[in-house]
Amino acid sequence: MRFLDEYREYDSVQRMAKEIHRIATHPWTIMEVCGGQTYTIVKSGLQELLPKGITLVHGPGCPVCVTPVAMIDRAVATASLPQVILCSFGDMLRVPGSAQSLLDAKALGADVRIVYSPLDALQLARLHPQREIVFFAVGFETTAPANAMAVWQAAREKLTNFSMLVSHVLVPPAMEAVLASPDCRVQAFLAAGHACMVTGYHEYLSISSTYLVPIVVTGFEPLDLLQGILMLVEQLESGRNEVENQYTRAVQQAGNTHAQQRVSEVFEVTDRVWRGIGNIASSGLRLRAAYRDFDAEFRFGLILEEAEESRECIAGLVLQGMRRPYDCPAFGTRCTPDTPLGAPMVSSEGACAAYFHFGRRKEDEPSLVSLASPCH
Repeated sequence: MRFLDEYREYDSVQRMAKEIHRIATHPWTIMEVCGGQTYTIVKSGLQELLPKGITLVHGPGCPVCVTPVAMIDRAVATASLPQVILCSFGDMLRVPGSAQSLLDAKALGADVRIVYSPLDALQLARLHPQREIVFFAVGFETTAPANAMAVWQAAREKLTNFSMLVSHVLVPPAMEAVLASPDCRVQAFLAAGHACMVTGYHEYLSISSTYLVPIVVTGFEPLDLLQGILMLVEQLESGRNEVENQYTRAVQQAGNTHAQQRVSEVFEVTDRVWRGIGNIASSGLRLRAAYRDFDAEFRFGLILEEAEESRECIAGLVLQGMRRPYDCPAFGTRCTPDTPLGAPMVSSEGACAAYFHFGRRKEDEPSLVSLASPCH
């Protein structure tokens, strides 16, 4: 397939890996901030191609994985209301809440439907004016434009039976939260190319200069990631801290300004709780007051008991790059894709699910506990 197969070509991958071996003289710890990148790294065994001193750790880059328990509980409670049709992307249905998942609610009679776009939910609102259509809006900056457009269109059509349960999160504040941790050992970042297609990468300039870390915007194929790693190692070895763009075929520094304008019109920045991590200031989006009629939290006003995470799950440490999935005692036994204790075992982009499906073992990779290098 054009523009895809060439980024998986075996000989090119080997040449890129050899170049990383050639220039790397020190141990470095690099974090990728995208679940899709984590999936490729684990599936392709990229860690095994790198020098022993280059360690890849997996960050909080899977939106399914970081959606908090309380928001899952709110989605379940909303779906269980009479007249509600709750629409969601399929990978959200099995994410466990404090007591139920959306799939459990569906089995008990709730009208929960899988859609492929918020515009599908908008069409349901047109077809079923007597029902309340709620779209569960999750994701990073990547999915925000489509969700903003759906709300904008609903307002334009004066659809009174359409609303969104919003749990949008933003990448840069999460990166800063990782770097600000006293236990941080991350020295460089592979930034998520699809998010940067929307936002550009100007926001990363201040992070790089403040924390003295190089950042490379990277794609999702093996060669994309290896080239991104090579660019980071070149910076680290030469003492540079810059923002560079490997994903030039899709990302421009300014991003998609039309998409940004629509998102800014409909959403505003807010604090957001990340599953397993906690509250991160200014790390999410919520609907602006002008669009409050389309806010499902405001519309239904549900008051729920405070939700608790599974005490057995160490997803928070995995999402911050402090532990590997197999460091969890429940990994692969009490926690599997069929019986997940935490969200990273649900999504295909979750680190735990990737490690489970592709058989990553402790002896295959460097230990995170033994890392001694500080992040800045």
